[in-house]
Amino acid sequence: MTTVSDETDVVPAEPSDGGQPEDVPFDDGAIESDVDALDEPAADAATVAENVPVAPPIVPQLDPSDTSWWKSAVFYQVYPRSFSDLNGDGVGDLTGVIDKLGYLELLGIDAIWLSPIMASPMADHGYDVSDPRDIDPLFGDLDVFDDLIAEAHERDIRVTMDLVPNHTSDQHEWFRAALAASPGSPERERYIFRDGRGDDGDEPPNNWHSIFGGPAWTRVPEADGSPGQWYLHIFAKEQPDLNWENPDVFADLETTLRFWLDRGVDGFRIDVAHGMAKPADLPDMDLSATKLLQNSDDDPRFNNYAVHEIHRKIRKVLDEYPGAANVGEIWVSDNERFAEYLRPDELHLGFNFRLAKAPFESGAIREAIENSLDAVLSVSGTPTWTLSNHDVAREVTRYAAADPDTGALDLERGTRRARAMLVVEMALPGTVFLYNGSELGLPNVDDLPDDALQDPVWERSGRTERGRDGCRVPIPWEGTEPPFGFSTSPETWLPMPASWQSLTVEAQLEDVGSMLSLYRAAIDLRVTRPEFAGEHLEWYGAPEGCLAFRRSEGRLVCALNTGEVPVPLPPGELLLVSSPLVDGMLAPDAAAWLV
Repeated sequence: MTTVSDETDVVPAEPSDGGQPEDVPFDDGAIESDVDALDEPAADAATVAENVPVAPPIVPQLDPSDTSWWKSAVFYQVYPRSFSDLNGDGVGDLTGVIDKLGYLELLGIDAIWLSPIMASPMADHGYDVSDPRDIDPLFGDLDVFDDLIAEAHERDIRVTMDLVPNHTSDQHEWFRAALAASPGSPERERYIFRDGRGDDGDEPPNNWHSIFGGPAWTRVPEADGSPGQWYLHIFAKEQPDLNWENPDVFADLETTLRFWLDRGVDGFRIDVAHGMAKPADLPDMDLSATKLLQNSDDDPRFNNYAVHEIHRKIRKVLDEYPGAANVGEIWVSDNERFAEYLRPDELHLGFNFRLAKAPFESGAIREAIENSLDAVLSVSGTPTWTLSNHDVAREVTRYAAADPDTGALDLERGTRRARAMLVVEMALPGTVFLYNGSELGLPNVDDLPDDALQDPVWERSGRTERGRDGCRVPIPWEGTEPPFGFSTSPETWLPMPASWQSLTVEAQLEDVGSMLSLYRAAIDLRVTRPEFAGEHLEWYGAPEGCLAFRRSEGRLVCALNTGEVPVPLPPGELLLVSSPLVDGMLAPDAAAWLV
């Protein structure tokens, strides 16, 4: 782990006598604790040898003796298309990730999460997998991947990767075989094929909608050319859902798990971890509140109880690889149902998105924190925190205040608030997930040209919803104009705004007041200071528009001001502050650590 030197402290602590004025409204006497809360013809030997797949290398995880590293780790999500392009095609690649490992080491992260890099036609940017045991040529090959694992481990950085078990690509060999086979065949039983409703079967089997918009069913022609059965796809039509009642499906997933774990992968992020299992009768759903990219807890497309047996099977495999861990994407609001995924024989971690969804308002932020802690308490689970990812608008834009007359966003204020929320997030017990580019304070790019948009949501919604491309624009590394060192090609897969010249890594690296320096300092302090110990929080009484909490064991205090005026700080010595103090007080849109 790289230790950040004193020169990289963001805002030096101002001299303190260790106390505060007697009338300070942060009340450490009013502390509340969350603790209460096929036969082939014979071939010659040379031909056989040539066609036998090469077994993957057996490589251990970074540290098999450490089986709890994930409980306090800082993960960094690498969206490979947008991270670093070394071959000059305008799309990021694995060689680019290797090239930037020194930067990630300097940042101080513990692990990277690689968004999908498996073979794919890219209908949904890799979440449509055609071969789960190969690297897509867009990103490199298995040799490059093995180099990435080795070099990351040399820097004490773990590597986790996306796993997509709910569906495959329509170009997967299984689905091509299913289309060529007849209804009721073993090939079709690996997916969810059904006869249509109506006299001619010309209506979908039920009324389910796709998360991306439009129907969740597509009809296929049969061998004689006649209209045939329908197949289910909760996402795009190029992503047919697998039938998890078929034993072939888990058997293949187990092979995939071992393939990557044997190459030294340190774990997986499981896409749509609350999906996979479907109700046997496939009942109609209530469409009155259906929204794109969202689901409710009573949505029959997700969170069916049989999904837990799938996770138990996955966990059994991972337990054979000490030091490996998994985190699930779980869009479940009810805390009791959420906690079920984190029982000791299921997922190690579950993504909780409450903090990312909370507005910049002290009450909402406190509620999100308390709810996230409560969500894992019953199973003694580890809370997780994130402010953005490849599906969520970047925090600088989310927190920006809009001009009531023009609607223009105040991105400077959004940046201050994003800095404050980073300080809050890093003060919390548990596991933190950072999204590439958040450490640079990048805003969403919401004015991309229509002809540049690539998210399937754009087309599936009839071009009414612009989708998630705005948070996926490549990140800037150096220079004063696009592509800012991301690529040697000016034609990047999504265009980069010229206004990002002040947000490059190069521009921020030696600036002690930059967002990047704040991230480096916060991560370093979180790792090295004993005040961050403890699994629980104690809440201070706080003035209106503010919140403050203390780590129950290490006694670190974190204070946040979401109000409009400066406020006195709680007692203690200032350790870190997101924005300069105002007359010794915590500024609006700022957060601080005290010890």
